[in-house]
Amino acid sequence: MSPGGGAAAAHGSYDVIVVGGGIAGSLVARRLGDLGRRVLVLEAGPAAADPEAGHRAALRTYLTAGAKVPGSPYVPSPEAAWPEVTDLTGLPSGGYAAEGHLIQRGPLPYASGYVRVNGGTGNVWTGLTPRMHPEDFRTAEFGYGRSWPIGYDELEPHYRAAEYEIGVAADVDEQREHVGLPFPEEYVFPMRALPASHLDRIVAARLDGRRLADPATGDPVVLRVTGTPHGRNSTPDPRYEGGAGYVPVGAHGRPDPGSRCLGSASCIPLCPSHAKYTPLKTQARWSDTVTLVDRAVVHRVLVDGNGRATGVEYLAWNASGPVTRRTVSADVVVLAAHAVENARLLLLSGLANRSDQVGRNLMDHPVLLTWGLLPEPVGPYRGPGSTSGLEGFRFGPARRARAPFRVEIGNWGWVWAKGPVDGDVAELLRTGGEHGRGLFGEALRTAVRERLGRQFTLQFEMEQEADPANRVTLDPDRRDALGLPRPVVSYDLSPHVKEGMAAARQVSDRIFALLGAEDHTDHPAGPAWPGRFEHRGTTYAYRGAGHAAGTHIMGDDPATSVVDSDQRCWDHPGLYAVGCGSMPSVATSNPTLTMAALALRSAGAIARELTARDRPAVITPGDAP
Repeated sequence: MSPGGGAAAAHGSYDVIVVGGGIAGSLVARRLGDLGRRVLVLEAGPAAADPEAGHRAALRTYLTAGAKVPGSPYVPSPEAAWPEVTDLTGLPSGGYAAEGHLIQRGPLPYASGYVRVNGGTGNVWTGLTPRMHPEDFRTAEFGYGRSWPIGYDELEPHYRAAEYEIGVAADVDEQREHVGLPFPEEYVFPMRALPASHLDRIVAARLDGRRLADPATGDPVVLRVTGTPHGRNSTPDPRYEGGAGYVPVGAHGRPDPGSRCLGSASCIPLCPSHAKYTPLKTQARWSDTVTLVDRAVVHRVLVDGNGRATGVEYLAWNASGPVTRRTVSADVVVLAAHAVENARLLLLSGLANRSDQVGRNLMDHPVLLTWGLLPEPVGPYRGPGSTSGLEGFRFGPARRARAPFRVEIGNWGWVWAKGPVDGDVAELLRTGGEHGRGLFGEALRTAVRERLGRQFTLQFEMEQEADPANRVTLDPDRRDALGLPRPVVSYDLSPHVKEGMAAARQVSDRIFALLGAEDHTDHPAGPAWPGRFEHRGTTYAYRGAGHAAGTHIMGDDPATSVVDSDQRCWDHPGLYAVGCGSMPSVATSNPTLTMAALALRSAGAIARELTARDRPAVITPGDAP
């Protein structure tokens, strides 16, 4: 890899320009760089000159941050601002207020953020890597949303390639039996599944094999606690690749057989042991033909008179110097800057919008949280945020009547639902009021240990269908520090999603009863719950999962979609928009693995396009002048 600093300029012409150094962009750059292509990666945010020093600085910043939110390891730069979950506040009277990079104008808040630093949101993701179910590619057949122009079988080889690049730990037999995923007969994941948490084992002992009636259809659903695939290092499986095995990737992209998940409870945002995959691991393995220039905000894609992409214009910023405008050329331009920022860049460029779908169909996973106390200690606040889940509500005929959902079993107590444990301690200290206990000394220590040790959360991740009304646009008047129009989000939840939340709450009530758990779920109006609404007389609230999708949607018709099945923009040869923004459905699985598989598939299409460009023309005697 040839690194570039914030003041560095990209020189010459390239085969490929990649906009964004996150997971998708880094994988595309690696694949094409390995083929000898000259690739320029333009990253809007800053990059650390020394990876180890950058890691230590991010860890220090995270540990000293008052709010432990996804972006807390990094200091935001006005020139590359990003939205954070703390930008949203619930109002005492209901509704919400918003500030920050994203301008919110929807009935409900888009409750997810992202990060604009080198590596992007891929530095701070959860590390969960489940595949989509074959059914998830065909949602239109169930009467809602949009179906994909490709299916599971076409993406399956690229899933395997992505699982290698990320280093996925999972049990293939468990995924076949309890999720219903098809795999090649001899396939195993690169690494063995992470051990189940103590909480997982307690829940499994009480739920496995029990049946619940689906609230939407009455059909029985068998409960089974199933391990979740992870993009973090566990024990390599010696059977991988026919016995070749797999060597985990550790700090800064180095092969490290001893690199393992140590159970640090800071996976979101930062893994101190380097066990979790981040794009920085891929970047460390880029070839010398890949160049990174950071602090480079692309604001315009250039095309020629035939609509073919020819390069980009970007604003190079430096905290201690003036902003400069620069232009760089390439045969192929790949947008990989996050679903919101990809849409923003296409809109700024006035490109790829014959279908009027650029920015539309914004999706996320609205998450319903329920929380309580189990009868005995369950060992929360350890390891990855979730190691297992319940898969039975992800698919089947019930999705016609309500949004399907996946249930994550949360290992981190009530943190996502109620914030740090300081609130529990304050409640035990407080005198007076409905819940005040007025405890001190040994009585306080005992009460804290007893209360925190029994906490658990269920996280119901809803599929949200593609809806053109949920969209990203530009504000012509409100601009960022570089003078560019800020992105505007209009967002709401459909009746289908709200029915999914209602069903999920009923499922939660039944699970709590089977577990013998005290339910402490509460969504009061006020600052903590900006995503709060009523549905059929009942109040619900949601968090955002950080899984933006759908803003440059994939299809088989240029009149109704932005990109084709290779993520190539229909109207502009040589222009690709890659990432979750291309996904026609977000399903119920965390989308990162699917995004990575799509990126690798697109890298193959780009490689073929460049090879065709390089192939000498064949001239027959009749063609001679």
